[in-house]
Amino acid sequence: MSLNFESPEPLHIQLKKKLKEDILNGCYKNKIPSERTLMERYSVSRTTVRMSVSMLVNEGILQKSHGKGTFISNTPVQDWLGSFKSFTETVKSTGMNPGSKLIYQGKSSSPEKVGNILGLDQFYLIERLRFADDIPVAIEKHYYSVEIGEKLEKYDLNTVVIYDLLETTLGINLWKAKQSITSGKPLKQDAKYLEILESSSVLLSERIIYDPQGNPIEFLNSVFRPDMYSFNIEMMRAREN
Repeated sequence: MSLNFESPEPLHIQLKKKLKEDILNGCYKNKIPSERTLMERYSVSRTTVRMSVSMLVNEGILQKSHGKGTFISNTPVQDWLGSFKSFTETVKSTGMNPGSKLIYQGKSSSPEKVGNILGLDQFYLIERLRFADDIPVAIEKHYYSVEIGEKLEKYDLNTVVIYDLLETTLGINLWKAKQSITSGKPLKQDAKYLEILESSSVLLSERIIYDPQGNPIEFLNSVFRPDMYSFNIEMMRAREN
């Protein structure tokens, strides 16, 4: 893909978008091409290349190594399975700053699968875009009973930790969870929010949290950027006596 020299969009912005697209699609494994290669490939000046690269460094996508080149950052959020934590707790444990943007909140009766899991005809949806160091990492859809949802909507869902509200403020004991993780393709709108291509692969997670009585409290449907989020588990080999 060549740059559009007749477009009103500055060349360094076009090149930055192109490099980011190639990185997210796995076109480069560890490092991007040299300045000279990029200059020749896209017929642009050294200044244009350096401005584009600097923007990606500031976004945390690239990192420079003096005398060695510019490398693709490999510092995704590490989610260790075995105990369920909030996104905020997980991101902080990685040494990054978490963030949220509320996309939608309100009553819903679709999808039917959620109603079957929660045992409800109508439920409450809270959808948020989640960030790590200002990089969009995940889209979370929290489903609750209408009673719980209407209590949560009284708070600023752009800033609060929902699990803290549930346990500390609402007095709900989050006891255990069941989670499944698969891969797939993002919806068009989800790809836009996560700043990835629709053809990109994403991690898909479904989690049900129960109280001590076995009642489902939350159904959480999440979409993760695999370049920025990974699930890990520590195991020991089972040995026969």
